[in-house]
Amino acid sequence: MHAFEVLADPVRRRILELLATGELASGDVVQVIAAEFGISQPAVSQHLRVLRDNGFARVRPEGARRLYSVEAKALRDANAWLERFRTFWDQPLDALDTEIARGKRLRKQRPGGKGK
Repeated sequence: MHAFEVLADPVRRRILELLATGELASGDVVQVIAAEFGISQPAVSQHLRVLRDNGFARVRPEGARRLYSVEAKALRDANAWLERFRTFWDQPLDALDTEIARGKRLRKQRPGGKGK
């Protein structure tokens, strides 16, 4: 499965967001995802498996528990692919920063203007 196919699913993206905060037991992931998306434990487990099998997450057994964490390599690979397109959004964002700064300067120059 291509990295962007893995990331296209909102459940898998949410799981990665959870794991980005630190290692979590599969049961904790299931509890949050089931509540937010209304899906079953087996469905959440399948999403965890897709993340694991495609290099986005790793699992570490600890007794009867399975602890999941983010595996950065797949995310770095996806980011590297996106890098060639970054100029398409960096330049407009740089221009926006310039316009915001210009607006702040103009407000400061007005009588009674505030710089915030």
